Amino acid sequence: MQAPARHRPWQRAAAWLLLLGPLFYATYGFATWWAASRPQVPTLAFGWERQIPFWPWTIFPYWTINAFYALSLFLARDRHTLDRHAWRLLTATVIAVTCFLIWPLRFSFGQPVVEGAPAFLFDALRGFDKPFNQAPSLHIALAVILWDFYRRLLAARWARAVLHVWAFAICASVLTTWQHHFIDIPTGALLGLLCVWLWPLERVVSLPRGWRFTAEPSRWKLALAYASGAALCLAVALRWGGLALWLGWPAASLGLVALNYLGFGARGFQMDVHGRMRWAARWLYAPYRAAATLNAWAWTRRLPASVSVAPGLRLGRLPTQAEWLAAGQPRLVSLCAELQPPRAADARCVPMLDLVVPSRARLQRAIELVDGQRRAHPAREVWVCCALGFSRSAAVTVGWLHLHGGPASLAAAEAQVRSARPQIVLRPAWRNLLTRIARPHSA
Repeated sequence: MQAPARHRPWQRAAAWLLLLGPLFYATYGFATWWAASRPQVPTLAFGWERQIPFWPWTIFPYWTINAFYALSLFLARDRHTLDRHAWRLLTATVIAVTCFLIWPLRFSFGQPVVEGAPAFLFDALRGFDKPFNQAPSLHIALAVILWDFYRRLLAARWARAVLHVWAFAICASVLTTWQHHFIDIPTGALLGLLCVWLWPLERVVSLPRGWRFTAEPSRWKLALAYASGAALCLAVALRWGGLALWLGWPAASLGLVALNYLGFGARGFQMDVHGRMRWAARWLYAPYRAAATLNAWAWTRRLPASVSVAPGLRLGRLPTQAEWLAAGQPRLVSLCAELQPPRAADARCVPMLDLVVPSRARLQRAIELVDGQRRAHPAREVWVCCALGFSRSAAVTVGWLHLHGGPASLAAAEAQVRSARPQIVLRPAWRNLLTRIARPHSA
């Protein structure tokens, strides 16, 4: 029997538009008025920006974002998608306007006289948009959000190609219409990525709804350490300016990692069951992931990528593509929340935060996943891995050996793993957690 067609939530879309439209113009206009009332508004621009050409015709792609914005709400196929998309748009507006109020900036050189067809659009734009409200560019943030929304609606490659080109034209137009300085572009893109990350369109718990303050001292300490690193990067960026401003990206990345330890948990990295991060998370965490990859290489460069712990079971760090192929393409069970397995690898993932002990349920889930992979494919090896292969993967391997692999005690299971990989680090907190899932009366 064919399922009944679902109707698009037209009325709810209209209600969202009635909220978002006036809110945008009211708050954006207020921020403009506020900046104009200040005795002096600074400018943040590079000298080379004077060489950017002024192309009046690019006001046409610039203005099309308004149509894409309004239409997107009515193209949502269901209430869930509509609400998440609308929350993205709302969050971008609120954060951008807050930044405009806290740190107002001014565009430093005026636009030339415009004639012909573009003149009408420039005049309409100047009617409410003054040379303020610069960083982060709300235009860029909305372009990122809308691009992510529309690309999901298009199946044909040519249609997606057109979307990519037009989205690029919209973003480039903020420079060629002399509406924004360059610094507004990456900051606006960062804001757009943040909104996409906060409100995934997939049917998963949104990050704001999933927030739970941790009570674990170890997570608080790590959150403070990452927050301090974020503050240091931001301070250097603002103090030195120029190329140092790019340190704002690692500052944002480390700040989000701090929030993961503080309340979002492993879900903040947005790793799916196959060990793939959602695209926005990959970009937001790129500086942190690069540092984590370098750290893993530094600790394990003189160690084998994996070792055999039991017949058909390997333990090690997250492999490269070449290492995975050289090992005979085993099935991977990754415990990494922050790093992805090779794209071609047959992988399953139970993401866990680094340097902290997960919940009992998550550890048990990982152990049963290892057992399930072994039972489903007995002829193929299973490679249990994390960033270094020292703690998360070692604990899961010890737990599996004790519950399913033979050793009667946790101590014996740990000894078996340690004999194969002496570098494993299982602190008392890990042993206490393993004890909670151990067989009754096991030593």
